Amino acid sequence: MLGILIELIVSWMLMWLFEKKHLSALGFLPSPERLRDLVFGLAASAIIPTIYYLLIGYMSGGNWIINEQFSLQLFFSGAWWTMKSVLFEELIFRGALLYIAISKVGIKWACIISAASFGIYHWFSFNILGDPGQMVMIFFVTGIGGLMFAYAFAVTKSLYLPIGLHYGYNFISTVIFSNGPLGEQALILENGSQVGAILSTGFFLFQVLALPLIVVWYLKTRRQPNVT
Repeated sequence: MLGILIELIVSWMLMWLFEKKHLSALGFLPSPERLRDLVFGLAASAIIPTIYYLLIGYMSGGNWIINEQFSLQLFFSGAWWTMKSVLFEELIFRGALLYIAISKVGIKWACIISAASFGIYHWFSFNILGDPGQMVMIFFVTGIGGLMFAYAFAVTKSLYLPIGLHYGYNFISTVIFSNGPLGEQALILENGSQVGAILSTGFFLFQVLALPLIVVWYLKTRRQPNVT
């Protein structure tokens, strides 16, 4: 939490230095629209990876089984770890820096820069420097996710939707389906075999593109926020 507190202080300084605005400009204040954004983000980003992992289990011939070692304490510990990591990344990549970039170079280039930075950041967080194949794949996957989060922030003028999207996806992947740095969590895939190349590619594209397309649709139909 100390890191997040430092981020908030630095964000306030940057906002005041470059925009003469307070942190409230980042859309921290709740409103009905922003709460709906949060709920939508959590729900949509939970459904897509759930479908993906269930399909992977089914097509690989495996079974998702409950981890007998998983406990309520591990559940809340994983949920809290996910929240801290999401807040840390959102405040860096979709906070003051993105807000300032939008005002300087416009939404399009600001979102692209934010997405590219997010992708490069994951080379270090995933410790894959020196592995070109992994670097390209991770940049593509996290870059598209970063573009989605950045666009969500730019349109809603708030962190509620990107946080909901980011948290829902990471929580389902890491805490529920055990695909993350926390190791075995709630569910474990048992006796699964390698999925064919065509199916694997299809599942991969579904995982990467389905949620951004849903978010674009949502943002096109969403009412503009009343709170600034």
